[in-house]
Amino acid sequence: MSNSYAQPILRTADLSEGLRIVQSLLGIADLTDLEVDFDARISSPHSLSGVLALLPDAEWWAEGERDSASDRGDDPLGSLPIWLRRWAGIPETVESFLKAVGDSPASVRWDFNAWPDAPEVGLGVGGTRGAFVTLCAHARDLDLEEQAADYTVFVHVKQVEAERAPWLAAQVGLRVIGDLVMAPY
Repeated sequence: MSNSYAQPILRTADLSEGLRIVQSLLGIADLTDLEVDFDARISSPHSLSGVLALLPDAEWWAEGERDSASDRGDDPLGSLPIWLRRWAGIPETVESFLKAVGDSPASVRWDFNAWPDAPEVGLGVGGTRGAFVTLCAHARDLDLEEQAADYTVFVHVKQVEAERAPWLAAQVGLRVIGDLVMAPY
């Protein structure tokens, strides 16, 4: 299994615009087996309670050298700041999750079957290892380390199909606005 590569195509202060672009990209994708993955770096008790109310089975672990984690039965509130992850969620929880995280850095990754043919750049259907869209909230990078006040949309492709990223951006009236980078997973 290899990582996908991602390229940013939109940076906006307007969450609804970011979600609109995500929906436009999903509109051209093969959404068979659609799942959504959630990640966040949470420091606030308020954000933590909102996210855990929405995703009670999320995994979490303490930042830094501390050993606290959900699989040990530890208390997340007493372990802040934490990293939180929930794999294979449902799309209907996206907006609620983004509201619950508040201003914490977070990401939502839509995972689906394939991108469509891109004959203009000589590519057939793009398979599952490179068929993702990520919306980062309050972070400029997929690792959620470069905090920001806005939202960034990334398209994911296979490294050998890098030309698909600008093609995808053009399909929704945009262009790539940053480098192609290896996604963390």
